[in-house]
Parts: sequence; structure tokens; C-alpha cells
Amino acid sequence: MFVQEEKIFAGKVLRLHVCASDGAEWLEEATEDTSVEKLKERCLKHCAHGSLEDPKSVTHHKLIHAASERVLSDTKTLLEENVQDEDVLLLIRKRAPAPLPKMAEVSAEEKKKQEQKAPDRDAILRATASLPSYNMDRAVVQTNMRDFQTELRKILVSLIEVAQKLLALNPDAVELFKKANAMLDEDEDDRVDEAALRQLTEMGFPESRAVKALRLSRMSVPQAMEWLIEHAEDPTIDTPLPGPASQGEAGAEAAPAAAAGTSAEDEEARDELTEIFKKIRRKREFRADARAVVSLMEMGFDEKEVIDALRVNNNQQNAACEWLLGDRRPSPEELDKGIDPDSPLFQAILDNPVVQLGLTNPKTLLAFEDMLENPLNSTQWMNDPETGPVMLQISRIFQTLNRT
Repeated sequence: MFVQEEKIFAGKVLRLHVCASDGAEWLEEATEDTSVEKLKERCLKHCAHGSLEDPKSVTHHKLIHAASERVLSDTKTLLEENVQDEDVLLLIRKRAPAPLPKMAEVSAEEKKKQEQKAPDRDAILRATASLPSYNMDRAVVQTNMRDFQTELRKILVSLIEVAQKLLALNPDAVELFKKANAMLDEDEDDRVDEAALRQLTEMGFPESRAVKALRLSRMSVPQAMEWLIEHAEDPTIDTPLPGPASQGEAGAEAAPAAAAGTSAEDEEARDELTEIFKKIRRKREFRADARAVVSLMEMGFDEKEVIDALRVNNNQQNAACEWLLGDRRPSPEELDKGIDPDSPLFQAILDNPVVQLGLTNPKTLLAFEDMLENPLNSTQWMNDPETGPVMLQISRIFQTLNRT
């Protein structure tokens, strides 16, 4: 009587296809209110041929609904897990967790790490106690391998002096001076970084104002943008910069002094021409990056120190900061010092025929002056057909002597 009532009130019977991990397949019948755990027990009995000796085997297996690829919860019923008639279930053994390492294994691993650890100072001293000692100055070792960029500035300073003297000895010194001065004027007044100009015009600034701002800021986009914003209401903002006329007049006045070298006052004329070339160089006087100056002064450094640091490090803020915090070498005074004229390096450079020929070209002097004040322009002059071979020979001679 009770069995019949149980059958009457039992849930819907589901016919489920069960697949085991070993490839076995069978049909299992269960009502909707059957728990997943009970169904799993029945499936395991089917696999184990009716014996369930290990009670943990139930917890070590799981049932997966094949269609939805989800693991069925042991505490829920088939109805709650939305299992339907003719569904396919997978009976899979759970992956066993990795066993905890034994104490002996842990000790062995720690011992291995200790063996691989770098030796401390005392261990090094004990191991090297029998070796002879050498007093080696690290500073000397570092200076033996000289940096080309650091030495290049000294080389350029000395080569500029040689080029000035060679041009002054030339009968056409005045014409050569005018040519060099014209190149410098063209370089300063007519050359505009097109990429920088495009950036400013895309921001909405008029092209004429952008050109003027870039020339005043030495082609620095951030400084040019600051200048344009600060002078937006300035009535003279559209006034063009003065052309090379005044500079040309200065050159014309200096020309007779150079021409006087044809008489007995050759030495005086050469000195006069040297002074003229110094004036050319002063046209490129250093301008510190305004933002870098403010940032470094906010760290507590004096303005003069900051400007010196930026000049030494070519307006590179990070390098300037390291210079201020370090030994401050090279010093600003060393920037204008040339290389020792009796050094093997300088003699080898002067003995090179390509360099000798290049020093008689005013464009080479212009390139040296430009690289001296704008080291980032070195690539431009290296690619120039007239100045590139000279720079290449200087670099090769330096590298050769530096290795030997």
C-alpha cells in the first residue's frame, strides 16, 4: 500500500544517458526529486559492479551536464539543476590536489637555495685571501674608455680654432667669411622644423605666428606654444623677426678688417677674423628650457646651477638632475676647453687628408659650430655630403685610438 502511494506521489521519471571517463555508457533512470549525490552513488555502483567500499569515492567524482558544460551540485535535485529527459551526463573523477611537501623535502629545498645564494663579503675575502692584491683606481679605469660624445665637444672646439686660422690665411678670406655668415643666417632664419610647425598649426595657431615662435624658442614646440599663449594679445605678435640685414652690415664692417691681411698686418687681420667668428658663435648662445628650469628650481637648486646643468647636458632635464646630484663633471667651464693640441688623437685627426680638406670649407666650420651648441643636430651633419665624410673620419680615428 505504501509503495503504491510512493509511486503515485513520486516525481517524473527521467531517462538519462551517463558516460564514464573510461568510455562506458549506460541508461540511468531517476526521478526529478532525486539528489545529484544519490544519482552519483548509483552511477558509481554501476561502474564498480555493485560495490562501494570506499565512502570517499563519491566525493572524488562529479557529474557534468554535457549540454551546458556545468558541474552539478551534490546538494541539489535533478529538477533544481534543470536536468531534462534524455540529457547526457558525464561521470568524471575530480583532479586530486597536489600533496603537501614533507618536512624533509622542504629542508632539502631550503638547503639547495642556500647553496645557490651568492657569497657574502666575508666568504669572498676568505676565498681570495691567498691571491695577490692590486691597487686599481676605478676612476682611472672608467676614464681610459673615453666617451665619444664627451670628447667630441673638445675636438670640435679645437678644430673650430684651426678652421678659423685656415680660413683667415686664405686670400679669399673675406669672401669665405661672407659665405659662412650667409650660411649661418640662412640656417637660423630660413630653416623651420616642418614637423614642429605642423603640430602648432594643427592646434589652431596661424602659420606665421607659429614660425616666429619656433624661431624664438629654437624649434622647441612646448616653449613655442607657451610663447604663443603668453603673447596672444600682444599687438606686435605678427611683426616679423628682423632679417639678416643687420648681421650682413656687421659682416660688411668686419670684412675690411679681414682684408687688411694682405699687408704687413696679416696677424692682426687674422685675429680680427677670429673675433668675427666668435661673434658668429655667440649667435647660437645657449637658451635653457623654461619648464626644465622651473622643475629643477622647485627641487631646491639655485637658478644659476640649474642653467649650468642644462647647458652641460643639452637641456636634458633628467641628465641635468643627475649632474646636480652627482660630482658635476664636466664643469661648465670645461665646455669651452679644447683637446690637448699635442695629444696623439688630435694629431691623427689633423693628419687625415679628408679632415684637412674639410677644414678649408666654410660649411664645415658652420657644422662644427652648430654641433657644439646643438649636439642633437649631429645626425643632420653626418648625412651631409660635404661635412659627413669629415665627421666619419673623426669618429673612426677616435674609435681606433680608443681601442689601442
